[in-house]
Amino acid sequence: MAEIKNYTLNFGPQHPAAHGVLRLVLELDGEVIQRADPHIGLLHRATEKLAEHKTYIQSLPYMDRLDYVSMMSNEHAYCLAIEKLLGIEVPLRAQYIRVMYSEITRLLNHLLWIGCHGLDVGAMAVFLYAFREREDLFDMYEAVSGARMHAAYFRPGGVYRDLPAAMPQFAESSLRSKSDVAKRNENRQGSLLDFIEDFTKRFPTYVDEYETLLTDNRIWKQRLVGIGVVSPERAKALGFTGAMLRGSGIVWDLRKHQPYEVYDRLAFDVPVGVNGDCYDRYLVRVEEMRQSNRIIQQCVTWLRSNPGPVITDNYKVAPPQRVEMKSNMEELIHHFKLFTEGFHVPEGEAYAAVEHPKGEFGIYLVSDGANKPYRLKIRAPGFAHLQALDEMARGHMIADAVTIIGTQDIVFGEIDR
Repeated sequence: MAEIKNYTLNFGPQHPAAHGVLRLVLELDGEVIQRADPHIGLLHRATEKLAEHKTYIQSLPYMDRLDYVSMMSNEHAYCLAIEKLLGIEVPLRAQYIRVMYSEITRLLNHLLWIGCHGLDVGAMAVFLYAFREREDLFDMYEAVSGARMHAAYFRPGGVYRDLPAAMPQFAESSLRSKSDVAKRNENRQGSLLDFIEDFTKRFPTYVDEYETLLTDNRIWKQRLVGIGVVSPERAKALGFTGAMLRGSGIVWDLRKHQPYEVYDRLAFDVPVGVNGDCYDRYLVRVEEMRQSNRIIQQCVTWLRSNPGPVITDNYKVAPPQRVEMKSNMEELIHHFKLFTEGFHVPEGEAYAAVEHPKGEFGIYLVSDGANKPYRLKIRAPGFAHLQALDEMARGHMIADAVTIIGTQDIVFGEIDR
């Protein structure tokens, strides 16, 4: 009789469920995983090294391209680290705008996650539902920054510009009738804040639709319940953060426990799981979407009635207004120096972290007093989660490896930075 032995299989990097260029070397006994060895290095973009050769402002757009579904959250941590070293105060209105857009970013991230996680385990419809809402959120990005994804909107000292007073509208074309365009523009008659408020009123119904499709779906539960169980102790030992940690029952959220910007002024709850399996992590993220929507509503209400500056008036760090720059020699010099040489950051080191949609995203910055970082280290949440793939997948089937990769919400831009 032939001797039965384990065999090794390459899962990725071209696999549609690898969530990027993950090469997963699986050692299998039949269809049961004995060992899972994740390999990285196929996407290495050297962001940390590039930052040492760019001014602080020039490095900011690189942050968008780390986790490319949580663009502004990456910028947020980078700006907080610079501000900590510079010791500058961010205007209150800018803090509210940052928090609002950080939560819009969380929705963008979780919508992509729920759509792709659904596709991974065979649920097709939820992907189309989630991308319907992402279109509106991208319009919010585009309205303030001009870009639908890589915004570069957050700046050291505040944000690039204030919220626009008018929302861009669809125009008539040979592809759209007049009545179709009028219907599409119904909620775009006012300001950006009006558009965001309209979205927050509609969004809870959309989340109900996702839950109708998935939460009690027999196949969804068979694929997720009891898969990739991580105990609270192991979750902490493995360096889990975000939904991966909260799914195992640990109440830890930087927005509550180490509040930054204006999170301590806002009311929201921190959802936690019980069993630490893929299904609990799904439930945690779905509830996080509802809570983010709640935070956005509070920010809209405050921003409506509190006008003010949105970036520091320290012209060594932020550019002067264009009117002043074109009529005043001193402002022109500030503008020229800022965009050619950049600003010098005092010697020292700082670590700033935000509650990124995937967990704790941190920037460790070392300055030697120059106009570019001496050293930049990125603490990416997905990197710590990926290392646990072996432990989470052992004893499960090949199909369950796909579920586990989906529940980790991996994006390779930040892992292989």
